Amino acid sequence: MTVINYTETSPDSCLPECLAALARLEQKDGYPESGSKFEIMLSRYFRLAQIILFYLMLCWLGAMLLLGNIAVLPLLLAPRPLRQPVVQWAISAICRCFLAGAQACGLMRLDLRALDRLKGREHMLLVPNHPSMIDAFLVLSRVPRAVCLMKASISSNLFLGAGAYLAGYVSNRHPEQMFRAAIRCVQQGNVLMIFPEGTRTTRQPVNDIGGSVALIAKKAAAPLQTIIITTNSPYLSKGWKIWRPPLFPLIYRAEPGKQFEANGPRDEIARNLQQYFEASIKLSIDPELRLD
Repeated sequence: MTVINYTETSPDSCLPECLAALARLEQKDGYPESGSKFEIMLSRYFRLAQIILFYLMLCWLGAMLLLGNIAVLPLLLAPRPLRQPVVQWAISAICRCFLAGAQACGLMRLDLRALDRLKGREHMLLVPNHPSMIDAFLVLSRVPRAVCLMKASISSNLFLGAGAYLAGYVSNRHPEQMFRAAIRCVQQGNVLMIFPEGTRTTRQPVNDIGGSVALIAKKAAAPLQTIIITTNSPYLSKGWKIWRPPLFPLIYRAEPGKQFEANGPRDEIARNLQQYFEASIKLSIDPELRLD
């Protein structure tokens, strides 16, 4: 491989070599420390630029969420049937805007188009697998009217709390109240999103699925629509801090899977979901994942 002599090469003659090196970097996994000195130097600058963009995107997301929470506060005075669809749409718009920005910057590559088939659906549960914390963003960006079953800690989160409350999201703080609220939400015709693993995946391809999601579906007499999510990166998986930069680009694919009717015993429904996810997903976090 030819090393550029910077003292004898003009800027115009450097340009083709720069473009060729960038193309090779985009085709390689990670940030190689082998090759020409020029390629190594370029890879380091390329990585630095990506990390700067990454932090800027996170700050942008935080600003959108914080300003969004402030903007919807006047809707506290509005009746729930009016405010909840408005806030759900606003949350979906923020998710979609962030993902579009990350994709435009080259930090992400997304294949979420299949989720558009779920728009306009009513009276059902969405049950995605849960490899990372960004999974809710992926689904909400394409299914605006979905209601989430959320962790209790989100209620007091500066960036998420007010919007989640005004959108009618269901908290798991008190299990008995959670079940009643979740069942009532679906019976009213809403789409409720629940991660049946209960937490982010720690055992490939999915964690054990409990009977809670099956119980809610049975009581609400609603089907369970699975969603298959796969990624190439462990970013925001269990234990990964949001500020820790991963390797880029992050690749995410999400698509609707099989729909299950809530018939039969609760444990049987949960077992069917478990078997389906295990048969459909080889690895939910697959470093070899590529988009066609």
